[in-house]
Amino acid sequence: SAEIESLRRWIAAGAPSAAGEVPFADSKDLVYVANQGESSVSIIDARTNVVARRVDFKGLGFSETAKPHHIAVEEDGSHWYVSLIGENRVVKLDRQNRVVGKAETEVPGLLVLDERNDRLYVGRSMSAVNAPSSVAVIGLSTGEVDEFDVFFPRPHALAVAPSGDFVYSASLAENTIAAVNTETVQVELIRLGGNPEVLVQFAVSPDSLVMIAGGQLSGDVHFFDISNPPWLTRTGWTTVGLGAWHPVFSNDGLHAYVPNKMVNTVTVLDMSTRDVSSVVSGAGLAEPHGAALSPDGRYLYVSNNNLKGTYTPRHDLGYNSNAGTVVVIDTGTNEIVKVLEVGSNATGIGSRRGS
Repeated sequence: SAEIESLRRWIAAGAPSAAGEVPFADSKDLVYVANQGESSVSIIDARTNVVARRVDFKGLGFSETAKPHHIAVEEDGSHWYVSLIGENRVVKLDRQNRVVGKAETEVPGLLVLDERNDRLYVGRSMSAVNAPSSVAVIGLSTGEVDEFDVFFPRPHALAVAPSGDFVYSASLAENTIAAVNTETVQVELIRLGGNPEVLVQFAVSPDSLVMIAGGQLSGDVHFFDISNPPWLTRTGWTTVGLGAWHPVFSNDGLHAYVPNKMVNTVTVLDMSTRDVSSVVSGAGLAEPHGAALSPDGRYLYVSNNNLKGTYTPRHDLGYNSNAGTVVVIDTGTNEIVKVLEVGSNATGIGSRRGS
């Protein structure tokens, strides 16, 4: 047991060589994965598609029920942010994974950066039934926290226009979207008709003209024209699969990728026609949750909860039977090229965006 503990400490330190050299110390293209079930974050080197680090938040002074949920990464990769549901905190870390800031806000969920205006927007966790009907705003340089009301229950889905002029939020409890002017904090509510959707998360196209959202209950992806803010118009929808979760656009905006949690697939949408161009399935897709791209756009990374044990680890060590996964998909072929095992209940995933 003493030898095993020694090995754990060595790995936690980055597995340095006898000369003190730490592998991947110069990596800049990193993908961060929140392991909500074990209070840790796994870090993937996007050049080699290897899990290069594991940040244990218990070792950073947080509890084993901190529940890291979602991640946002600054454009230059110098800092990253993680929401800790169980701690009511959003934590800021540097590239060396040192805590450099903490901000308190109730049951934080999704995170969206607006670096142009020195802001981080924070939604509320899906697990919180009685969450505040507000979105938090954290100053990146000051760490100060403010909030604005969106006037509906359970605000979750979150996006910011590239200009930073408007923030969009959607309710988990009703088909309502709020468009918020970030300067005046004036809120326009857009109510969608039809059956309950439970819009989980937004993605905004690189040209900032289109926003999409996945409906958990319907399995539809909805398309919105956001060219005339604050007003947005739903221009159509496409069925992808039950549990449409966190979508992401390709860097050129020609495609969108949608994890479908309840059917263990990833849908690729051709944005020129808004039709399904490909459906990715296979080993490792086990309750797919988050989606992020490598900065060069070559790989799509999809995190998987695997709470039902759909995926069987390559090596069963007794404690890892329900290990979360990250599926690596080649965006040129839409094929799975690697399955990485990470921590329990892998949820939010983030990387710096390329162009």
